[in-house]
Amino acid sequence: MLSLLPKLLCERLTDLTPGELTRRGIDLLLMDFDNTMLPYTTDQPAPELLRWLEQMQAGGVRLCIVSNSRKLHRVPVFSEKYDIPCVMRAKKPFLRGIREAMTRFGASRAQTALVGDQTYTDVLGANLAGIMSIQVRSICNHTIWLKLRHLLELPPLAFAKNRRIRHDKS
Repeated sequence: MLSLLPKLLCERLTDLTPGELTRRGIDLLLMDFDNTMLPYTTDQPAPELLRWLEQMQAGGVRLCIVSNSRKLHRVPVFSEKYDIPCVMRAKKPFLRGIREAMTRFGASRAQTALVGDQTYTDVLGANLAGIMSIQVRSICNHTIWLKLRHLLELPPLAFAKNRRIRHDKS
């Protein structure tokens, strides 16, 4: 479906819980990388992110990074170091990368969600694929282009404001 509205909104990736996803039937979480998991400006994950990754995996949620990045070192190095599969050059909002990840895990649309910080790539791609779209706030809008993109995303986010998840930390 051609929609820019996320099914769920949350402040940070780490606000998602295994319990929240399981209640919604999700056991495969596709994750954007840049500005969703880590800022563009560092390759070092925050301790909070590392704890969250462990919590998700312990809670039975399968994880896969689906990134549009063309930097062949950044995402694959992280992926290998933390044992999280990745799909590079996904070309979201097009479906190739999303479908590749779902096929790799043998997951149905009903079991899959994609979380990211961008309306026009992550949310639109998830919605076109027929999977749950989850939008988080960008970690750091450090350039004028990222700030401008954020302004363009305000109208769809305003329409989706009632889709915020509750923080149950389960």
